[in-house]
Amino acid sequence: MDKLFGLVGKNISYSFSQGYFTEKFKELGLDDHSYVNFDLQDIKEIKAVLQKNTNLVGFNITIPYKEAIIPFLTEMDSKAAEIGAVNVVKVSDSKLTGYNTDVHGFEKSIAPFIKPSHKKALILGTGGASKAVAHALKTLGIDIKFVSRTAKEDRFTYDELSKDVISEYTVIVNCTPLGTFPNVEQKPAIPYEFLSDQHLVYDLIYNPSETSFMAHAKKQGATAVNGHKMLKLQAEKAWEIWND
Repeated sequence: MDKLFGLVGKNISYSFSQGYFTEKFKELGLDDHSYVNFDLQDIKEIKAVLQKNTNLVGFNITIPYKEAIIPFLTEMDSKAAEIGAVNVVKVSDSKLTGYNTDVHGFEKSIAPFIKPSHKKALILGTGGASKAVAHALKTLGIDIKFVSRTAKEDRFTYDELSKDVISEYTVIVNCTPLGTFPNVEQKPAIPYEFLSDQHLVYDLIYNPSETSFMAHAKKQGATAVNGHKMLKLQAEKAWEIWND
């Protein structure tokens, strides 16, 4: 029976993973491997996906299910459990094991751009991806603070992002979907005028390759990086896990 892999998410026709793995299988001559998108309106549909596709070996998980998948897993590896979000699942003997390769992809892709002056970071958004980003930044020795639309004591709201705050937090990571194709004119509501050449902004979005968030930051002299390298790194790590 052919080996099936896939991506679980919602409204994922734009997915990077399907193209990446389809090309990889072709290069490796793996004619009996295929990769499909499982576009679910509700994570509970995962049960039907597993029943129908008994040849499923592993799958990636994207927005908005990186946390919602957890109750359906048999077990999680220690790093994924610590982070509290999963983006890779290995299927073996109907056992589902969750992993987080986002943290590896993000850490390795942002590290070359980190300077000694980059001591504090703002993380825009509080979903599953932001948890992996927070873990990676802490590993790199950077203090983090989340930014959310809702007020909570351990985070900023967008309205609280003053000139002083932006000057202090010289790394800003967008973990929201704002600006993803086709809504390319959207961007997080931060005060871009306070950014400078001391800032590093990182957008987890990879399509378009330069988001509105990145373009506005670059106008202020900031260094701007997109999530393409992160995706490739996390995908390769997923491939290692599935083949282990």
